[in-house]
Amino acid sequence: MNSEMFLAAENTLFTVTMILYFAAMILYFVFFAVKKEKAGKAAGVVLSVGFLLHTAALVCRGIGAGRLPLANQYEFATSFAWGICLVCLIFVWRFRFEALGTFVTPVLFLVIGYAAMQSKEVRQLMPALRSNWLAFHVSTAIISYGAFGVSFAVSLIYLLRDRMGESRARALHLPERERLDLISYRAVSLGLLFLTFVIVTGAIWAERAWGSYWSWDPKETWSLVTWIIYALYLHLRISRGWKDRSAAIFAVIGFCCVIFTYIGVNTFLPGIHSYA
Repeated sequence: MNSEMFLAAENTLFTVTMILYFAAMILYFVFFAVKKEKAGKAAGVVLSVGFLLHTAALVCRGIGAGRLPLANQYEFATSFAWGICLVCLIFVWRFRFEALGTFVTPVLFLVIGYAAMQSKEVRQLMPALRSNWLAFHVSTAIISYGAFGVSFAVSLIYLLRDRMGESRARALHLPERERLDLISYRAVSLGLLFLTFVIVTGAIWAERAWGSYWSWDPKETWSLVTWIIYALYLHLRISRGWKDRSAAIFAVIGFCCVIFTYIGVNTFLPGIHSYA
């Protein structure tokens, strides 16, 4: 197969993936609203199949482009969605928490929908991106953003559960508040670890490419702001036992900063990172 065939396959797989993610979202809504166990299990299967096809799409994109598919807005957005799905599936499996998908899949669908609106044109890498650091820097960002997306969803569940009342919350298969708080904490910890890798590898890469570890580019600045917010979250939790509703609100604010760092900065504050 030549590159055009791989790119055509990627386009088809991407479209099918979007459809499956949308179907999973609807099934999760049915599961959550009317408590249909079969709908929840079907949603998990559909989401898993979508993830596998999404993975295949990224592989085809990489082969067709002749490089890692991490070099422009479309490629990073679809990889961002892939990271959210990966972390979601891990947390659903690890904590036996099917209702998580009800809140993660809308975020997932919005991100992959954003990817669908970007140009899919394959372009040659600019000189600064022709580095082995690309894989380390961007792949860690994908996992970091995916984990923060899951923490955002869990925090929303916590805040809604607090208003629903105990009996209805239990009927909707939601964990106790303490467990939701713990899951969100685990997701934030994972995200902050990988965001630290993002900043460190980015600084090393910047020094190799531009001769400076830090240039206060808008995306660098907002990445640091995001890191400080989540670091403060963990600091307050560990040193002062800060939990519950305030922590959930803090996690929601943190993810808003993640979205602004990715989309808002590219839209309103273009800089040397505008390619992704």
